[in-house]
Amino acid sequence: MQVIDWELAVSTGTRLVRPGPQVSREEARQAVTELRTLSREAEGHVRDFTKIHTETPPQPATIVDRPGWIRANVEGFRVVLEPLTERMGNSDNPPPAIVTAVGSRITGVEVGAVLAFLASRVLGQYELFLPPDPTGQEAAGRLTLVAPNIVHAEREMNVHPRDFRLWVCLHEETHRVQFTGVPWLREYVRSQMTEFLLASDLDLPTILERLRTAADTVADVVRGGDGSLIDAIQSPAQKEILDRLTAVMTLVEGHGDYVMDAVGPSVVPSVADIRAKFASRRESTSKLDKTVRRLLGIELKMKQYAEGSAFVRHVVGKVEMDGFNKVWTSPETLPTIAEIADPDAWIARVIGQPALES
Repeated sequence: MQVIDWELAVSTGTRLVRPGPQVSREEARQAVTELRTLSREAEGHVRDFTKIHTETPPQPATIVDRPGWIRANVEGFRVVLEPLTERMGNSDNPPPAIVTAVGSRITGVEVGAVLAFLASRVLGQYELFLPPDPTGQEAAGRLTLVAPNIVHAEREMNVHPRDFRLWVCLHEETHRVQFTGVPWLREYVRSQMTEFLLASDLDLPTILERLRTAADTVADVVRGGDGSLIDAIQSPAQKEILDRLTAVMTLVEGHGDYVMDAVGPSVVPSVADIRAKFASRRESTSKLDKTVRRLLGIELKMKQYAEGSAFVRHVVGKVEMDGFNKVWTSPETLPTIAEIADPDAWIARVIGQPALES
């Protein structure tokens, strides 16, 4: 059973996405070459600073344009949603074929439109979930950098191109180091996502009620409210799972931000100028853009950067990097949502000592 028409999602997204900045063939080639080189340089800086090491050999970053980012994310979505698709296909009471066919096309268009919006904004990401390789082996994660968006951002902010590219690579390489250096982390995130999806209420009345709630949420956000579609469509059973997912993603995003800013001053000469202009750029978006970002949960992601970074900074300040790295010991040593806001509680529980006074 196909819940989403993936081919339609790709064609819709690539048709709607805005073109990237105007660059010559030589400028494009130089940007791609430099990003690949800087991603390797950044990985060394990140490993040395975080003290997270792995036996996984370093791989060059994959450099894509906006349509390439859309295609890559559709591949990832298919992998993530596979458990839910299988469950619906094996249901004793599957929806009528016409409902599935029409619904999958509508959803395909919607997913494509969302990806088109995001494809002009994302600078890079570490893709955790990929389809199996040609031999059937489960693929490892992949670091992807969106060259047109990086070039557009550095031009818009008028920052030093090489410095900005290395700064971006420091954040994204931190995610690669996290998920390759902490063997259980990738599977933990996958299991939580699968559990979240399979906790969905799939009966028709519930789906209709969720759609009504989602419509109310859209109206509220347009009026200036703080809701998101993620909150609107989740079931009560999914709330607890989402809290665990939110906690771990806040940790990894905040860790990325912390490492980027901690390493930056020693290897990115203009890091202070870049950080100030980047923060200003985030705040200067249009009202429509802010509304869409809030609906899609992007504002929540920005909040995760700040809260996660504050957690890491506080813990490292109290127990140094070796103490903080106990967070990667097992799922049980990950911080809870409450501990993200109260790092001393995590220190007391995991390190086993009261937090020292500053």
